[in-house]
Amino acid sequence: MECISVFDMLKIGVGPSSSHTLGPWRAAERWIAELEEQHVFDDVESIKAYLYGSLCLTGKGHATDIAVVMGLLGTDPETVEIDGISGRIDRIKEENKLNFGGKREIPFSFQHDILFKKEFLPFHANGIQFEAELSNGKKISETYYSIGGGFVVKEELIHAKENKETFKTFPHPVKRGDELLQHCNAQNKSISQIVMENELSLRPEPEINEGIARIWTTMLECMYVGCHTEGKLPGGLNVKRRAYEIHQKLKGDVPYLNPQEWLESIRDTEVKFRQIIKWVSCFALSVNEVNASLGRVVTAPTNGSAGVIPSVLMYYMVIENHDANFDDVKQFLLVASEVGSIFKKGATISAAMGGCQAEIGVSSAMAAAGLTELMGGTPEQVLIAAEIAMEHHLGLTCDPIGGLVQVPCIERNAMGAIKAINAAELALDTDPKDCKVPLDKVVNTMWETAKDMNSKYKETSEGGLAVGVFLSDC
Repeated sequence: MECISVFDMLKIGVGPSSSHTLGPWRAAERWIAELEEQHVFDDVESIKAYLYGSLCLTGKGHATDIAVVMGLLGTDPETVEIDGISGRIDRIKEENKLNFGGKREIPFSFQHDILFKKEFLPFHANGIQFEAELSNGKKISETYYSIGGGFVVKEELIHAKENKETFKTFPHPVKRGDELLQHCNAQNKSISQIVMENELSLRPEPEINEGIARIWTTMLECMYVGCHTEGKLPGGLNVKRRAYEIHQKLKGDVPYLNPQEWLESIRDTEVKFRQIIKWVSCFALSVNEVNASLGRVVTAPTNGSAGVIPSVLMYYMVIENHDANFDDVKQFLLVASEVGSIFKKGATISAAMGGCQAEIGVSSAMAAAGLTELMGGTPEQVLIAAEIAMEHHLGLTCDPIGGLVQVPCIERNAMGAIKAINAAELALDTDPKDCKVPLDKVVNTMWETAKDMNSKYKETSEGGLAVGVFLSDC
């Protein structure tokens, strides 16, 4: 059975898209590593990258070409200096040279060596092929698929959803929601405890805690940056950043110097009922404005939906429980990641395969689940919360204007966060015996809906708002 870690579902990367930016970036890194393993890296004279399907149709708006080049440079999206990306790209465009893998210069042209192909490859809408010409005149190539959330698979694994060599055996293997409940009931443990035991089979607890702390720190810093940055987003739509002004109106005069002090200052602010929705929306908008400007975010489970989980977690910390600490953050993220993995195994987390229900819908379900356990919900109620959140995102299309992860994507994170909180409250007041729609049914329904959905509503910018609103209107 496919075993997915919390660190698979929640990855640190660069915006604006996990499938169109982080995935291709990782694919380029992986290709270089494979060339080195085959002892042909030093023989490469020139390279080309072919972007297929959705990677072509919305690739430039999602900075896919930039991500591919950053991967070919051998940089890591988790640690690369964000402010230095544009300078590196400009230099390559000017010099027509690329420091391949960070080790040797080869000729490279943005215009001629990154090729956009509208046709869709058989396995997945996000196909990318790398081709290298060697010093002996031979050409070799590899094809990868970016299947959502930064996950990348190779072409020869066309009948698998994941790379099987990365599979591991968990003490509590889970594919479906009912299986998760069986483990909880048999062990008399919460969902977070079951997930933690699975994580412990992969790595020691200090390493888990360090990784989760790094994820939370990245989320917090992302919200902080978004709330303190004004101006317009890049890409041509001239979308104004809104988190800055909303935050200025809400924050009051409490002083702070860094993200952690900022968190504490919000806790000290008297929040009226009307302001709760504004704060949650502000947190969500801030993350996705950072994401839209090629900032560092956490895929949760994707970049396009990165604002839902941190904003709901912040809601808990600044509204529901001022004494919340790292243990609460850890519990929330363990639960959220497990629910996300159930959707990934049973359906998809790729908008190019399932529309925006696969991104905002899944992130809302994940956040609702994490919040419900923190607020004392039973495992059954946790899954009810996830089901409610997804049920009311079914059929949501992905139709970004201009192929940019801005309109309607940024606002959808705020809506997904509010729905998650509402779903948690409804679940906490629900007797599991009265639940009519189990989580597994809604996962299956989401996948069937995805398969029925017209391809133009799956991250192609060929339908919906993407064609209903002209760039000139913006």
